[in-house]
Amino acid sequence: MNKHLLLATLLLILVSITACQTSIKRPIASAIFSNGTIYTAGTSIKTAEALAIADGKIVFIGDKRTANQLIGPQTRIVDLNGGMLLPGLIDAHLHPVRGAIKELYHCNFPFTSSPQDIQNTVAKCVSDQADSDWIIGGQWDSAFFDRFEIASPRELLDEVSMDKVVFLQDDSLHNAWVNSRALEIAGINRNTPDPEGGTIMRDANGEPNGVLLETAAIAMGEFRQRYSADQQQAAVKKFVRDANAFGLTGAKAASSHSYEIAAIQAVDLQHALTLHMGTSMRTPDGKRSQTLDYQAFEKARDKYSSPHLDTRFIKIFLDGVPTPARTAAMLAPYIDDDSHAHGFDGGELLVDPQTLTRDLIEFDKRGFTVKMHAAGDRSVRLGLDAIEAARSVNGNSGLRHELAHAGYISKQDIPRFKELNAVADLSPILWHPSPIMDAIFSAVGKKRGQYYFPVRDLIDAGANLLAGSDWPAVSINANPWVGIESLVSRQDPRGNIAEALWPEQAITLAEAIRIYSIDGAHAIRKEAITGSLETGKSADFIVLQENLFEIPLNRISEVLPVQTWFEGRLVYQRDD
Repeated sequence: MNKHLLLATLLLILVSITACQTSIKRPIASAIFSNGTIYTAGTSIKTAEALAIADGKIVFIGDKRTANQLIGPQTRIVDLNGGMLLPGLIDAHLHPVRGAIKELYHCNFPFTSSPQDIQNTVAKCVSDQADSDWIIGGQWDSAFFDRFEIASPRELLDEVSMDKVVFLQDDSLHNAWVNSRALEIAGINRNTPDPEGGTIMRDANGEPNGVLLETAAIAMGEFRQRYSADQQQAAVKKFVRDANAFGLTGAKAASSHSYEIAAIQAVDLQHALTLHMGTSMRTPDGKRSQTLDYQAFEKARDKYSSPHLDTRFIKIFLDGVPTPARTAAMLAPYIDDDSHAHGFDGGELLVDPQTLTRDLIEFDKRGFTVKMHAAGDRSVRLGLDAIEAARSVNGNSGLRHELAHAGYISKQDIPRFKELNAVADLSPILWHPSPIMDAIFSAVGKKRGQYYFPVRDLIDAGANLLAGSDWPAVSINANPWVGIESLVSRQDPRGNIAEALWPEQAITLAEAIRIYSIDGAHAIRKEAITGSLETGKSADFIVLQENLFEIPLNRISEVLPVQTWFEGRLVYQRDD
């Protein structure tokens, strides 16, 4: 080829490239955000000057000059005024319908209530709810009956309940306190045996005293008043409003009945679910040795799936809680007390290892992510063993099965989380001195009990993590900022107690945000579309008045968004 022909060819190529570039139509942004810190929680860039959105997605993130080229006649320009924009947060473990039902319809009192406070509250609810046969509410704290000596808890409620049924749950939602009328309709009397995996507490004469633990409480709950479909949907809508106000754009219901899932789906089909949601379908409660009906769960998965609702999740209970109820399965015995003396064996597993292994293999094969309630180190080990068996049979499916409330983990099991692509599902609301921690210490002992939630060790070992409020269990609401602060400080975010719980396990603010953003997106199987600010992802983010990295740590729990955006729509605006 002579040089004239070569030059002509190169010129033609250059003209063609230029023509292609000029023909590319840049998107016109519906909104552009700048003049603050844009924190991506992504892997490519950590912060940016500007973010542009269009058609519900992020179309640009980077420098302000380039972003301004996307401005059109209708583009909304949002000045961050030195504040911060970051991905919407995700609560990966809570009970949204139950929590909102509680706030809307229950007889409520704080965890700090005394017996007299509770009796007064129940008396008022009996008066106010004249048309109701049931008084449902709570929550009393896990150590309540250790702190207060009550001759007959049942009779204390009988004094003010008239002819109504009273059903009060504790802070863990695993145990109940009921009156005589409740025991009567459930057919519980002095001759009723304890159910497997539960206890009917009794007085000195052998009569049920009104306190029901684990499966005994669950059985009582089967008689409980139900709420209408309209009430369930009203509860979902309340949760969505409150969640968006806290800065949540994603959530995972940890253990859902079919009627709760139906309510969430109905709200989604009404175009009112401004959250990405996953729901873990509840498996039968109590002790079992039979495998589950896998096809029934597949049918329910397909029946309730909707645009913003992912139903490919299962919840299995392996044990209870490590409180004075002593129902979490532990590797070492609980300390002795009047009810559990000499050689009490460390709780009880609700599912035998062989049954759990078969369940995990089948659910993994069928594409379900399994969340296992595992509050004790023994149940955590059992859960990991079952995941290991599923990996051996099915190979690595990529499904990230979860161990929920994995507060106590044996050191030798920590590396297994990474090896098995398993997830430690954590509850930051517990990672500081509090009444529920005192209750746990009373059962396992302070020396052993303080080594709770080894978060730093898990991160250093490369484990997958997620976090949730577990609302309405323990926490008073689904506020994620309380959990974020306690992850970093290991102290009580509300300042009631100054000391820290195992402060060596504190993590950085950046790590805490990651757990509540992209890690949470993995938990609801939406990491490809949300959880970080990246071009092409859903425009799900929040705007804060201040930069989280520039304010004192003890103020993070007080943070609330100025705005929350979901799929490019402003779904919450704070009134100042």
